[in-house]
Amino acid sequence: MLRARFVVVLLGVVAVLALAGPAAAHVGDGRAGSDFDGRVLSVTPAVPGVTVRVLQFGDELEVVNPTGTELAVPGYSGEPYLRIGPDGVWRNRLSPATTINLDRFGRTPLPADADPLAAPDWVQVSTQPEYTWHDHRTHWMSEGQLPPAVAADPTTDHVVLEWTVPMAYGGQDVVVDGELTWSPPPPGWLVWPLYAVLLLAVVAAGWSGPGPLAGALALGAAASLWHALATPVPSVTQGSHAGAVVSALLPALLVAGVSVLGIRAARRVRGGLTGVLAVVAGWLLLVQGLPDVDVLWTANVLATGPGVLGRAAVAVLLAGGAGLVAGGALAARRSRRDPVTAGVPAGAPG
Repeated sequence: MLRARFVVVLLGVVAVLALAGPAAAHVGDGRAGSDFDGRVLSVTPAVPGVTVRVLQFGDELEVVNPTGTELAVPGYSGEPYLRIGPDGVWRNRLSPATTINLDRFGRTPLPADADPLAAPDWVQVSTQPEYTWHDHRTHWMSEGQLPPAVAADPTTDHVVLEWTVPMAYGGQDVVVDGELTWSPPPPGWLVWPLYAVLLLAVVAAGWSGPGPLAGALALGAAASLWHALATPVPSVTQGSHAGAVVSALLPALLVAGVSVLGIRAARRVRGGLTGVLAVVAGWLLLVQGLPDVDVLWTANVLATGPGVLGRAAVAVLLAGGAGLVAGGALAARRSRRDPVTAGVPAGAPG
């Protein structure tokens, strides 16, 4: 019993260290779900080697230009704003867009010397030919308010914006066209009962015995691994996709390790140890899933692969995790009253 307690304490310490950084890294820049979504429709004329991508459901625009020719992006008044090319990224300090684009809703006050007509004051902001910024032409700017078409009919899909961002590649005009869409979220009457049933089923598994609890542990481990592998491609300024997946896999592998120990304990009919390990696994699942809780009630999910699987994985992390905490506690408490489920022969000294 002392050995089992030592293992649980050690797992708790490792969990704190492993989850301190990667737990929120899966989400990217704030949200894991949204009813809005944005995409690039075309780049005219096509520029071989240059990629333009919309991130965070339309909130950010990313440009990567590894070619030997500079790409220029003007500000909202047509003033020089960005230069992205072989010597990195240069941003005009005096462009109002420099300050406006720092905040998603453009709430940062302009400095006194911001002037679209002033001669550019170029400041290097990156040594790499890539940049990501909040371009307010690509997303909905009214915080807390739905677009009029959506407010009039929130039950159907809508194209909220058809946007254009001008650029210049080596002096040649380039136009990036895209759109911002809105989709209705999944109906609450359908999804919330499913989440409640999942929670209650896992709690019941803990009360039923080590076998069903082992099945719940296996489900939680599978959801944790899928959630990590479905980590979305981050902005190039944040890191590589492979690095993001590896970072997300650290807590997932920890969940899998605890679950394997719990399943082994269940096979040996050690109800008490199975319950304690289920509590640890459930806590780990909750910590892993809480940063992505908004996918439970939004139409779009920030994840690679099918959105329904991404939403289901987070549901298991949260509802299943809470169920493992409660069900594991019930299993551990029950095993103290029932020596058979604890793996101790009746009449044997405790």
